[in-house]
Amino acid sequence: MSDGLPAFGIAAAVLGVIVTMSSITEPPEVLGNLIGAALVGTFLGVLLAYGLIGPIAKSLEAYGEADLQYYKCMKAGLIAHMAGHAPAVSVEFARKTLLHHERPTCQEL
Repeated sequence: MSDGLPAFGIAAAVLGVIVTMSSITEPPEVLGNLIGAALVGTFLGVLLAYGLIGPIAKSLEAYGEADLQYYKCMKAGLIAHMAGHAPAVSVEFARKTLLHHERPTCQEL
């Protein structure tokens, strides 16, 4: 979603320029306001994309990846157990899928 917001900002700028060009006979003060409104659309698109929506999306993606890692751990353990491995070996298969700093040691198991 955040990748598309700059395009919306550019579209807002183009529409603002179209409105400005339709009012080209107006005095400079009015034209300045119209051009300013067109540039605000561009700025708002870029600001929302890279300053708000993008960081929120990356944060949510990181939370999802952390949760997914535990499911992958359970999946590896269950598949190893279903393949007929001993329970200790199945636990080792599951333990190896975790990140190093989250992985329990053999003594903790």
